[in-house]
Amino acid sequence: MTLNGILALFNLGTGEIIIIVAIILLLFGGKKIPELMRGLGKGVKSFKQGMNEIEDEIKKPIDDLNNKDQKD
Repeated sequence: MTLNGILALFNLGTGEIIIIVAIILLLFGGKKIPELMRGLGKGVKSFKQGMNEIEDEIKKPIDDLNNKDQKD
C-alpha cells in the first residue's frame, strides 16, 4: 500500500499530517523517536524471522515425503 493509498484511506491532508507529526514530537521528544523506531524495526525483523521458521517447519515434512517417494 502506497503513502497515497494510506492517506486516501484516512482522508488526511498535509495540514493534518503536520499536526500529527508535531504532536508526536511533543509527546516523545526528538531523542526518543529513533529509539522507538529502532525497537519497531527489531520487532518486525523478529516477526519475519519467526514466520520464516514456521514456514520451514511446515515445508520440512512435505520435502521429506517427496524425497522418500523419489528414492522408492
